[in-house]
Amino acid sequence: MFLDLLITNNDLVLDAGGNPEMVQDLACITQDICHMIRETGLLVDLVSNRDKRRTAENLIKIKIEVEDDIRIVPGTCQIVEVEGQPGTFNLTATAYDFGNLGFQIEV
Repeated sequence: MFLDLLITNNDLVLDAGGNPEMVQDLACITQDICHMIRETGLLVDLVSNRDKRRTAENLIKIKIEVEDDIRIVPGTCQIVEVEGQPGTFNLTATAYDFGNLGFQIEV
């Protein structure tokens, strides 16, 4: 249903023949959301500011951006700081057609 080029470490991933590898469906949505979060610039603010209120505001802004994606079920995005690992957050959400997605955000 969804198809995109696979990007790892800001570069296209190529197969043994030198052709770009593809990512599809839930992995594609996850990749798109990761890139969208980076493009908002909110992670830079999280790195530069350790004020808990400001951090909470930025995490809410990220949740809103994630849930603005038409492929994500509104109200399902959760961002939780990993216990014992300040600046590391687990993000989870539910995609309409493909179920749950999740990844870590490290600032």
